[in-house]
Amino acid sequence: MTVFQAIVLAIIEGLTEYLPISSTGHMILGASFMGIHDDAFTKIFEVNIQFGAILSVLVLYWRRFLQSFEFYSKLAVAFIPAAILGFILGDVIDAMLESVVTVAVSLLVGGIVLLFIDRYFEGKLHDNQPSYGKAFKIGLFQCLALIPGVSRSASTIIGGMFQGLSRKSAAEFSFFLAVPTMLAASGYKLLKGYMAGTLTFSPDQWKLLLIGNLVAFLVALAAIRFFIGYLQKYGFKIFGYYRIVVGLLLLGLLAAGVDLQIV
Repeated sequence: MTVFQAIVLAIIEGLTEYLPISSTGHMILGASFMGIHDDAFTKIFEVNIQFGAILSVLVLYWRRFLQSFEFYSKLAVAFIPAAILGFILGDVIDAMLESVVTVAVSLLVGGIVLLFIDRYFEGKLHDNQPSYGKAFKIGLFQCLALIPGVSRSASTIIGGMFQGLSRKSAAEFSFFLAVPTMLAASGYKLLKGYMAGTLTFSPDQWKLLLIGNLVAFLVALAAIRFFIGYLQKYGFKIFGYYRIVVGLLLLGLLAAGVDLQIV
């Protein structure tokens, strides 16, 4: 992996992690177009740069993370369903991750949902903060994101809207929930890499990791700020169209015989 490739992947991570468009699908396209080899370091790089994206939430919303014990307890309640299901179905999820068709179809279906979601919730959104019960139900929606291509952001924001949260409040709770969820998922994958003896890096690879995290952090900062403002004014429709285009592009590449690798 070159420095340029590392920067491009980090930009993709920062842009797509918090938007409802699936970071997995975009990583597939990015890695395929750049011809990045699916080796041990590439997999660790993809996992590691999520820490940069996580840090962006902590920086933007640091006051919220100093609020109260209730803030953390609600996040814990929302985190539990996906944590349990992800642990139980880890091998199944890894197998689905190998299927680019699954990712493409998930992008398409999710895109169609986003085209109509604003109209469905019109006049129904009023709450600013979830209760414990609502937090748990949002956590159940997050389980849908265990299917590659669904988008953790999309599933949790829609889950929040089903609980009556405004689009802004649902999006912000989704960002907050990403912190423990991504930390747990990334930490688990890094632990597996350590146990397998693949967490040894050359000086050049350490440089790539540092650059990747910095770029992902900066891009995610901008993406979150943009998304909150855009979502309140215009809703989800543009993201729906975009998902459909990316899903069709993936299926088209597969039909053309292009060998797409999951990074």
